[in-house]
Amino acid sequence: MNNSWFVIVNPTAGSCNFNKLWNKIQHELDTNNIIYEYAKTAYAQHEKELVQKSINQGFKKIISVGGDGTLHHIINGIMTQNTASTRDIKVAVIPLGTGNDWIKTYGITKNIKRAVTFIRQEKTIYQDIGYIELENTSSYFNNVAGIGYDGYVVNKLNKLKKFGSIAYLLSGIAGLLFYKKTTFNILINDKIIKTKCLMTLFGICKYSGGGMQLTDYKDSSNGLFDITIAKNFSFLDLLFNIKKLYNGKILQHKKVETHISNSLLITPMSTTELPYIQADGELIGQGSVKVSMIEKAIQVVIP
Repeated sequence: MNNSWFVIVNPTAGSCNFNKLWNKIQHELDTNNIIYEYAKTAYAQHEKELVQKSINQGFKKIISVGGDGTLHHIINGIMTQNTASTRDIKVAVIPLGTGNDWIKTYGITKNIKRAVTFIRQEKTIYQDIGYIELENTSSYFNNVAGIGYDGYVVNKLNKLKKFGSIAYLLSGIAGLLFYKKTTFNILINDKIIKTKCLMTLFGICKYSGGGMQLTDYKDSSNGLFDITIAKNFSFLDLLFNIKKLYNGKILQHKKVETHISNSLLITPMSTTELPYIQADGELIGQGSVKVSMIEKAIQVVIP
């Protein structure tokens, strides 16, 4: 078995100082006597192809150098290959992205030197992975996914990423002004909830949207989604509760409902303007969505 690491590097993630940061990362990997090979992504979703090729070559340990999107595509590459059991794959992250929400759950640092030290120690836990099925596509996710307002924001965010971290704020404001709420039929635990809804979120980890706490996080390996249904929020409701989006107290709002389940089915009642669906900050598609859980699917390196 190949015991070295395969490093997948996204040179467009996060910062314009990529070359300087990548040189520093290589220096720290070498200093810590970490044996590795690497490849840089050259186009959208190239991570999936690179990780599958590396696993075919015998690699079982992967380092993601980039942001939440880079990790999302690596996870999808791991989950869709059939060479090795996904439970045998270890994934570590050296964060370079704009949002870096996934790392916040585990306290993984943005400090390159410390992040590499943790990789050298190779402390791992198993994490659940979610699976989304739409009419014409599917996707795995490792953090938080959702339908409605947050999908709309991600759609806008893709056009605003050139503005850096402020892009989250700009796309969020656009959503507040222009997103039209949809009535959903939501099937959870054999119960149907029909409600006009700003968004429905289903999370494995704790943070999304650039540090917001929008789900009642419990455990990333308990086999259950933390589900949040944000109902008929108005523009003023959100405006006056912005702070609560980040400290988690928004979950106490009278228009918010929380559940736990290992699966759910969401069907929009409108057929004219289908809501967007996002996973880990990546736009997946539009329409109805079926969600299921793969329990303890991969190993992740944590401090």
